[in-house]
Amino acid sequence: MIVAVKRNKKQKLIKFLSLVVVILMFAGYYWHMSNEMQKQQEAELQAKQAALQEQKAKDDEKKKVEGIIVSEVQKAVELIGQENVRHVKIIENRLILICELNTNLEPLMVRYGTMALVKNTLNEIIIAIDVQYILKSKLNV
Repeated sequence: MIVAVKRNKKQKLIKFLSLVVVILMFAGYYWHMSNEMQKQQEAELQAKQAALQEQKAKDDEKKKVEGIIVSEVQKAVELIGQENVRHVKIIENRLILICELNTNLEPLMVRYGTMALVKNTLNEIIIAIDVQYILKSKLNV
């Protein structure tokens, strides 16, 4: 017995159209996902640029503060006299100046007043100036 199966052209057409629809769905999905990835990358790029600008602003602020502190240290050393200064340190929020015992502190006391804490020891004079006071006076002016 021989069985013959007839195939309709409609079935071939339906299979072909199904294949075309599946291909179009994959192409549409690929296009949609590529657009989403592009938007995501643009958002990440903008976030990185904003972070870089913020970091640059912070660095500029740090340089400004550092410049203020350095200029203030130079002024304090000039007031005391460079030959009388042994060491200059910044410890926590204090500017520490260690000077010779016979140093004239009048100009320094006129400039900083009570903000300059002075301690006389047997071998040296230790002066502590609050860095926050310096920054507040310079940044608010």
